Formats: sequence, structure tokens, C-alpha cells
Amino acid sequence: MGRKRKRVVHNPKKRLPKFFSCPKCGKETVVVKISRESARAIAGCSSCGLNEEFSVKPAQTEVDVYCMLTDKVFSSPKKKEVSNAQKKN
Repeated sequence: MGRKRKRVVHNPKKRLPKFFSCPKCGKETVVVKISRESARAIAGCSSCGLNEEFSVKPAQTEVDVYCMLTDKVFSSPKKKEVSNAQKKN
């Protein structure tokens, strides 16, 4: 009689996503394309049409460009709301 064989657990290697969630519409349709020759990257949402172009350094990846996109969208100034005093005039 031999002893019972132990089960081997394989942990899958984690990979970066191909599509990211859009900060504007919320759908997972943002694709980042990096051109290393021209040191430019384009992040675009195929659902709402959000497109931005960034300059990138050689060590930056798609995730870094996506973070720059979300920073730009959330830091942009919002429309100023008209106060009640200005509405009456």
C-alpha cells in the first residue's frame, strides 16, 4: 500500500486587462494603444467616444496611460452652477 497522492494546486499567472472601465460612461470599453517609436499613447472609449492622447516614457505601460486618463477626466473643471441670486437677475 502506498500513501495517498497530494493534489497539486496551480495558481494561474495574473495578466493585465485588455479593456478598462471608462471613467465617463462606466462601461469596460477603454482600449489603450502605445506607439513606442513616437512615444505617444492613445486611450479611447468605443462606447462614448472619449479619446485622449498622451506622451509616454519607455517604462510606462497601458495601466499607467489609463491612470493618466482617469486623472485628466476627474480633475477637469466642472460646469459652474448658477446660484439663485444670479437666476433672479
